[in-house]
Amino acid sequence: MISASDLDAAELAALLAFHADAGVEWLLEEQPVDRFAEFEAMRAAHAARQGAASASSPRQAEDTQARTGSAPARTTTRAPQREAAPAPSVAIPDGQAVADATFVASSARTLAELRTAMEGFGGCNLKNSARGLVFAEGNASPSVMVIGPMPNADDDREGLPFSGRQGAMLDRMLTGIGLSRAEVLLSNVIPWRPPGNRVPSGAESDICRPFIERQIALAEPSHLLLLGNFAARFFFGGSQTIHQLRGEWREIDIAGRTIPAFATLHPQDLAAAPVSKRLAWQDLLVFRARITESGAATAKG
Repeated sequence: MISASDLDAAELAALLAFHADAGVEWLLEEQPVDRFAEFEAMRAAHAARQGAASASSPRQAEDTQARTGSAPARTTTRAPQREAAPAPSVAIPDGQAVADATFVASSARTLAELRTAMEGFGGCNLKNSARGLVFAEGNASPSVMVIGPMPNADDDREGLPFSGRQGAMLDRMLTGIGLSRAEVLLSNVIPWRPPGNRVPSGAESDICRPFIERQIALAEPSHLLLLGNFAARFFFGGSQTIHQLRGEWREIDIAGRTIPAFATLHPQDLAAAPVSKRLAWQDLLVFRARITESGAATAKG
């Protein structure tokens, strides 16, 4: 076990950041505490106080009777009152939750309405463990919409997609092809951070699908840039890795529109394996060529 006193400030900060990203919310004490023994000691002390109080009560009653000449008052023993147990939360079946999400999403007419609706939606268990909703951010009528998998710890703290170091990496990726954060719309497939950054379950993905598809339908982007394994599989289907799905244009149908979509590596992939930056740059150049060509065709027409 490494003691905090053995670490310098930078090492301690890095360790705390690692634990926060892993979903750790409680810190342990340096020395182990036997909570069972602690409880037994508290119970013994309580029993001793109760015994002392019971022993003193008859003597007090006799002294009072001797002074006043009256009979001791009859006491009525009442059963201890139990606190009402909190009402259990009602679990919504997955099928019903998907139907509710579909109805809520389809009822929104703007991104602002959709955000309000999602903040009030209670059908996804991920909402219970996240700090809050991480909704789409940026240009509400973009040519390019960038979609990642799910919020990380930085996103969850800030309430914004692609925050922290991964956000800075994405900013550099966009700048390299002549785009900025303000020009695009940034979002995630899953709007609430899963505990410990785990991969969302199939049911959780199904519940969140109407929300991300409605975001796309309302924003009406001309091109989608998908980042990482999860986002690419979510829209393209199958179980291939991002290295097999990256670098190729595909078309997906959202709300009656066919939208060209392109997948590449997520900023987290580049941080974990810097050698992959070369692959991501190749992808971004292909992506830039397509959107440049599309923009020129639109201007000409």
